[in-house]
Amino acid sequence: MSAPRIRPGGPADTPAVLAMFDSAVAWLAASGRTGQWGSAPFTGNPQRTRQVAAWAAGGGMRIAEVGGEPAACIVVGAAHDYVPAATEPELYVQGLVADRRFTGHGAGRALLDWAAGEARERDAGLLRVDCYAGGDGRLVAYYEGCGFTRVAPFTVGEWPGMLLQRRLT
Repeated sequence: MSAPRIRPGGPADTPAVLAMFDSAVAWLAASGRTGQWGSAPFTGNPQRTRQVAAWAAGGGMRIAEVGGEPAACIVVGAAHDYVPAATEPELYVQGLVADRRFTGHGAGRALLDWAAGEARERDAGLLRVDCYAGGDGRLVAYYEGCGFTRVAPFTVGEWPGMLLQRRLT
């Protein structure tokens, strides 16, 4: 299996990224895990489409391709306003999603490693991400397996989250 190829994302990638989210939502919903993103597809949802389109136009999107097909997407930039501000230079993972068809190809991990390299290039010693912390905790464990450590739990309304960080020194 060859390593995923990472390329910049842009507005033309919006439908593919929405499809990645649709794939992830369908997989989560099929296993009764709707707490993260619900059970409705992102495609056709105006709010979700606006968010992905803004990410695509913002310059921080990267796409991991496997066999020439978009397999996963990461968006980096400033931290979300619902987490505490960092006390040092950082790069923040605003979003990460993978198409379930490409499970096991390492696309998500490759994108997180790209983000760590990007943070270093920007002289940031910290890469942070937040994720859904409810249910079985598998998503938090995934990030821990990628070198992140827990910083603090938080909630947005009823949604339980976990802030994690990866030191880059």
